[in-house]
Amino acid sequence: MANGYDAAPALTVITPKSGWSPLNLREVWECRELIWFLALRDISARYKQTIAGVGWALIQPIMTMLVFTAVFGRVVKVPSDGFHYPVFCFAGMMPWQYFSSVVTSSSGSLLKNVHLLTKVHFPRLAIPFAATIPPLVDLGASFLVLFALMGHFDMELSWRIAYLPIFLLLALVTALGVGLWLAALSVEYRDIQHILPFIMQMLMFASPVVYSVNLVPLEYRPLLGLNPIAGVITGFRWALLGHTGAQRFPMLTLSAVMAVLLLISGAYYFRRVERTFADVV
Repeated sequence: MANGYDAAPALTVITPKSGWSPLNLREVWECRELIWFLALRDISARYKQTIAGVGWALIQPIMTMLVFTAVFGRVVKVPSDGFHYPVFCFAGMMPWQYFSSVVTSSSGSLLKNVHLLTKVHFPRLAIPFAATIPPLVDLGASFLVLFALMGHFDMELSWRIAYLPIFLLLALVTALGVGLWLAALSVEYRDIQHILPFIMQMLMFASPVVYSVNLVPLEYRPLLGLNPIAGVITGFRWALLGHTGAQRFPMLTLSAVMAVLLLISGAYYFRRVERTFADVV
C-alpha cells in the first residue's frame, strides 16, 4: 500500500563467522560499560557478606608472606639478594597473586556467565577482559602492605619505581593471555577446572616467587625466561627494591615476548572457537 504499513520489517541475522576471524577490538571497546559492570559485580560478590570485607585483600597476602617467611626464610634459609626476606618475598608474591587470580577467574568466567552467552549478543572477549579488573583491588592493597614493610625495615624506593607501570601492564598481558586460552578450552574440556589448581601450584615453584633468580645458573635462565610470569616477578623486584644486574634483562625480554605471543595467540584462538560457546555450554 501507498502508506507503507504493509512493508516487511527489517530483519537482522547474526551468524557466526567461520575460520580465523579478526579480533575486532573496536567492538570490545564499544562494550566497555559491560566490561566495567561485570567487573564491579565480581568485586561486590567477592566481599559481600564477609566478616572482614575488603580487609581480606590485606589478610590473605600477609598470611601467605608470614608462612613463606617462616618456611623459606627461617627454616630453609633461601638467599634473598641481601634484602630482608619478608620484603623480598612479598615483592615477588604481588605479581604472582595477581596473575593467579586473573587466570583462575578468567578460566571459569564463560561457564559462570552461561546465561549471557546463550541469550545476549556481545563480544565474548568482554568476559575474560572483565576478569582482569577485580584482582587489581587486591594488588592495590598489597602495595600498602609492601610500603609498610619497607618502612619497617627502613628501606627506600628507588627511581626505578617509575618503570613499575610497564611491569604492571606486562602482568596484565601475561595473565590475560593465559586466561584467554584456558577460558576457551574450559568450555570444551571441563576437567581443566579440576587440574588448574595443581598446574598453578607447580607454576608458582617454577617461578622466582620465594627464591631469587640468582639461584638459577646463567645457562638455564633462558629456560626460566620462557615462563612469562618469571619476567614479571623479576621486573617487579627490580622496580620496587632496586635490584641490579644486567644479566636479568635478556630473561626479562624473553618473558615479555612470550607474554605478547600468549596474548595474541590466545585472543585469536578464543575468537576462532567462540562461535561454538553457546552450543557447548
